[in-house]
Amino acid sequence: MRKIQHIVLCILCSVLYTPLFAGDTLHYSLAQCRDLALTSGNASKAQQETQLAAKYNRQAALAAMFPRITANGSYMWNSLDAHLLANSTALSFGTATVNPDGTSSFVWSGESTLGKMETAAKGTIFEDAVKDIEAKAGQKIADAYQVLYDKLSPDLRHVLVAQVGITQPIWVGGRLIQLYKIAQATEDIASIESEAKRETTIYAVDEAYWRVVSVSKKKELANQYYNLLVQLEQDVQNALDEGLVTQADLLKVTTKRGEAEVKKLQAENGLTLSNMALAQVCGLPLSTAFALDEKGIDETSLPVDSVDAEAAVANRSEIQLLEQAEKIAKSNAKLAAAGLQPNIIASAGYIYTNPNVDNGFSSNWDGKGFFSAGVVVNVPIVHADDILRYKAAKHTANAVALKTEETRELLTLQTTQANQKLVEAQQKIVLARLTQNNAAEVLRMAQESYDAGMITASELMQAQTAWLAAATDLVDAEVEAKTTETLLRKYLGKL
Repeated sequence: MRKIQHIVLCILCSVLYTPLFAGDTLHYSLAQCRDLALTSGNASKAQQETQLAAKYNRQAALAAMFPRITANGSYMWNSLDAHLLANSTALSFGTATVNPDGTSSFVWSGESTLGKMETAAKGTIFEDAVKDIEAKAGQKIADAYQVLYDKLSPDLRHVLVAQVGITQPIWVGGRLIQLYKIAQATEDIASIESEAKRETTIYAVDEAYWRVVSVSKKKELANQYYNLLVQLEQDVQNALDEGLVTQADLLKVTTKRGEAEVKKLQAENGLTLSNMALAQVCGLPLSTAFALDEKGIDETSLPVDSVDAEAAVANRSEIQLLEQAEKIAKSNAKLAAAGLQPNIIASAGYIYTNPNVDNGFSSNWDGKGFFSAGVVVNVPIVHADDILRYKAAKHTANAVALKTEETRELLTLQTTQANQKLVEAQQKIVLARLTQNNAAEVLRMAQESYDAGMITASELMQAQTAWLAAATDLVDAEVEAKTTETLLRKYLGKL
């Protein structure tokens, strides 16, 4: 009766709690986990922004080769006008003056002809006539000076200057071409790094995915092993009750069952941690539980016999990045050399001013602007610093080239080792599967022999332990083969 109540209680608990946890379990294939990891988080967005920045920098370097058109304008207010003539000017025959009130006057000097005539005519009947001539002539000169004074006093209280110009580099020592090549290489680097990040993410997902599968299968094996020992413990207990075995036999089985229970708990904890690691890689909440597709764990689809390690190395991101770095280093050397070559720049423009200089500093808006054009040539003669920078840049380029060749050799060795490791992993699967089949058969025969009373419980436990070890080795071999295959695909650029 108590056993029936226990069964009913378990059924009720499962019915009540299943809806709470069913929603937390996600069914994902390996491809879906990869897609989640590649599209989640800000890392992919940041990589896209980096690529866009590199693209626009390359376009900017290209645009620098074409003419640059600029427009400039300025306005200035001055509190005083400019006067090209002085307010008072002394001449050999007199002094002309423009007074602050706008009037003008002229004073004849005593050394002038009229001055001498005035002196000579004093006291005579001609004195008034000479003074009248002197006054009228002086006023004529003063008026003429005032007109000239006004003409040479441009209105500079409000000055406006407008200019539109175009500048075209003709030859700057190849500097612009090398800057474009550097920007192009930088854009390629951003693309290569994005692809390398993608491959690294895929490998991390695959590794976490198959780890979850591995731990899940080991958990199932631990449960099966535990259930076998529970059943064996019950059988030995029954045999002990009938006096067929000793208490020591039961203690051995109980101890083994306790060890199996610990392994079962360890497998459950390991599965929880593995689930959290996979959720973190995929950008999901750490509490997410996965129900993964284990299809294909026992097979590898990569033909290891046709792997060309040297050809594969050319597609490795490490080599591609170093090749772009080598291009940048060579361009930097040419940039340093550009400082030793002549620079030729052409420019042209249209300028309009008010007051304009087309009609004597006229403040009217009917003045004409003027065009200007010219060529500037700069020829370096002694630039010791540029020579030294050029030599340093050449040695830097040589160092990058040597580093590329060294890395190429190391990556070839790395790819060959991964290929050999996959071959070994495939062989391990074959041997582990054979061992597991044999262990399963031995366990079946041992169970039959135990049921027939032909062997002891200890011998049956040995067969159970051997079966668990063989099954665990098979899972390890299968997961190792899958992760090694993914690693080799990463090295071959086939992810």
